[in-house]
Amino acid sequence: MDANIVVMGTESVGKSALTVRLLTRRFIGEYGDIESIYGHSLVVDGREITLNIWDSPYSEDLSVEASLFEKKVQWADGFVLVYSICDRASFNTVSRLIHAIKSTKDYLNADKVPIVIVGNKRDLHHRRTVLSEEGRLLALKADCHFYEVSAAENYHSVLVVFHGLVDRMKDAMKLNTKRPLGLKGIVKSMSAVFARRRTDSF
Repeated sequence: MDANIVVMGTESVGKSALTVRLLTRRFIGEYGDIESIYGHSLVVDGREITLNIWDSPYSEDLSVEASLFEKKVQWADGFVLVYSICDRASFNTVSRLIHAIKSTKDYLNADKVPIVIVGNKRDLHHRRTVLSEEGRLLALKADCHFYEVSAAENYHSVLVVFHGLVDRMKDAMKLNTKRPLGLKGIVKSMSAVFARRRTDSF
């Protein structure tokens, strides 16, 4: 089984740290704003699943990137939306992204779009501005899963996030078998938009 995942969120919330933690088990704290697609295999319920993970920089104005945003959403089988528990604006952005994804995705039932919300930087609880309950409430309203993690401190909790998303995707993919855009098509679209592109495989 192949599955496409897009990781979204504002700058400095730990999107790349979360992704690379999954891929390498290592924590790397500093990243440039680089668009990357990674390949990674997971075993879930005894089945090997190949994940294509698009680590995606964020633009404040979704309308400027409307066509690329739409391509990302149509390409993806599931979404990891990341905010920092120390940054309320990043939490508010996740709420907007959920709405934008659900209004763009061509699922038969838009409510079933597989999305997980991740509150990152749990280790910085002394700087917290977003309560865990707020993340849970947003997830409940949007029918998403919610996780609070520290990519800096814990590999296992990051693994649980992606396992949880794969479970949601398996249910949704039963409802929707349409795959409008393959990985090669999306990489070509990306390279046309971005001067720098890096495709890594671990």
